[in-house]
Amino acid sequence: MKVEATQYGDRKVYTVSSFNRGIGEWLSRLPTVWVEGEVTELRRQERWQSVFLTLKDPTDGACLGVTMPRGQFDALQLDLVDGERIHVYGRPELFEARGDFRLRALTLERFGLGDHLAALERLKRKLALEGLFAPDRKRALPKLPRRIGLVTGNDAAAKRDVLTAITARFPPARVVVVETYVQGPRAAPAVVAALGALCDVPELDVIVVARGGGSFEDLLPFSDERLVRAITACPVPVVTAVGHEQDVPLCDLAADGRASTPSAAARLVVPDLTALLEELSRARSGLELGVRRTVDRERQRLDLLRDRLERAPRLLVERRRARLEQAAGRLRALSPLATLERGYAVVRTGSGVVRSSATLAAGDNVSVELASGAFDAEVTETRS
Repeated sequence: MKVEATQYGDRKVYTVSSFNRGIGEWLSRLPTVWVEGEVTELRRQERWQSVFLTLKDPTDGACLGVTMPRGQFDALQLDLVDGERIHVYGRPELFEARGDFRLRALTLERFGLGDHLAALERLKRKLALEGLFAPDRKRALPKLPRRIGLVTGNDAAAKRDVLTAITARFPPARVVVVETYVQGPRAAPAVVAALGALCDVPELDVIVVARGGGSFEDLLPFSDERLVRAITACPVPVVTAVGHEQDVPLCDLAADGRASTPSAAARLVVPDLTALLEELSRARSGLELGVRRTVDRERQRLDLLRDRLERAPRLLVERRRARLEQAAGRLRALSPLATLERGYAVVRTGSGVVRSSATLAAGDNVSVELASGAFDAEVTETRS
């Protein structure tokens, strides 16, 4: 379709559609090119015919939109993720309806670290599905380890940093160091072997795997599947201190504790002796206070018991005396003497107490007992 303009005097004016169509036709005459950048904002939907992504220049942040038919994109089986660096082969085009400039991709290829990143992402998903990174699998670190294992390089600053920090925080700590390769193709199996050797050390309660910072390639051994599985299978908790804060190798995700630096690892595996002594001092003071309070409370209880014991004999005697007086009163009430005191007398003969006049006859001699004294008498008459 011919691109036409409207003439306003000596001014030629294009409509937006005409302008976009003209630019689009001019762009279509440009050759296909390779463009390099990092993948961002990757968007793929089953209902869409095309896949969209933004290609970003990591040096200055410049961006370029890229589109590709979904069938072609899926056929490449690249499993791209944001941050990967790729090469895009395509032709520039303009989406005329919106005036959007973009690169229509004919093919995509990973470049540089892209293959490594993709492989790590696939391994990460695989191990995560197995539960190796699950939070509930991680073990608590010992509060006061008997022995600490340290896996590190033989001339690494990381070793010095860990040992210095541990000694400064807790001088009595006992550390068993195993020096090994921490870079290159031999590093992953060497670290696995070092972990196995430390597991045979008696009274070992925790292991630190330490390595200082480095490039992405330098830290790749610490994302090795063999090492990740060895850490999860280790019989004691493992703390990793690999790289810097922004570095997160897969061993960090599997470890029971992760430190941002080797020095920070020391703060995870040993207590601060000064703080520990202060805590012990506070506990001792609290214990002493508790003991004093208990002793004072028991002393008061004993004093109360002593008072009770001192009063108890007097109370017992008084109770016994009262019971005796009650018994004596009852005995006095039942005694014949009490009856005599009321004016009665007891008459006896040689055969005993006279209870019936029928047992007597005139002329019998009797003995009469009074409340005070007694006398003899002769019976002159009996009455029934």
